[in-house]
Amino acid sequence: MAHGDITHIDIPVTDFEKAKAFYSRLFGWSIAEMPGYEGYPMWQAPNKISGGGLAPRDDRFTQPRSYVEVDSIDDTIAAAREAGATVLMEKGEISPTSWWAIISDPDGNVIGLYEGTTEG
Repeated sequence: MAHGDITHIDIPVTDFEKAKAFYSRLFGWSIAEMPGYEGYPMWQAPNKISGGGLAPRDDRFTQPRSYVEVDSIDDTIAAAREAGATVLMEKGEISPTSWWAIISDPDGNVIGLYEGTTEG
């Protein structure tokens, strides 16, 4: 059903410029806003494989969130519900070929789901 690879990590921040400077200096990440994703700077590790985004911190988003690549978000959500998970955000479109959702496992751990390919 699922690829199972962690494909993206969002980090909640309150000050984008401070966070960009911190992570760039500490880990050598390149961080930039992409066209169509303004206000959501994306980071890429030096290995050019690992990456994610810097997202606004709020009451519901206080810890980094990993996204797991799956073959079908619909199937994964159904299986997650059956296994005791809570769906925090139903499937949403990123692009015409990419979708995401957010679940909480039975212990309350928040996990993002990703399906598809990001164009560009």
